[in-house]
Amino acid sequence: RSGSGTEESMRKVKGTLHWVSAKHAIEAEVRLYDRLFSVDSPDADKEKDFLDFLNPESLKIVTAYLEPGLKNVQPGDKFQFQRLGYFNVDKESTQDHLVFNRTVTLRDSWGGKE
Repeated sequence: RSGSGTEESMRKVKGTLHWVSAKHAIEAEVRLYDRLFSVDSPDADKEKDFLDFLNPESLKIVTAYLEPGLKNVQPGDKFQFQRLGYFNVDKESTQDHLVFNRTVTLRDSWGGKE
């Protein structure tokens, strides 16, 4: 909603698109961390080793395309990537190879797991 008071600004929208110009985007490695274990209490089952409950999806590394204004970030800098969560710049990051680590997700996927 634009707040202009026009009929168009009063309509409800289903979503908002956020985009980065492909021509100007910079590439980055993004590390998406999830829970280390696939169950709430990996040591509760005395019949199995806790390592049997390691979550194979606990780390996903993806390529992202970012705003060019992020080219000069420094290790430790923090950002919110819309709809994904909060990220910090990894200490391995360089100006030629940016690396971001997700520190907090905006969605809790644990509640849906059984």
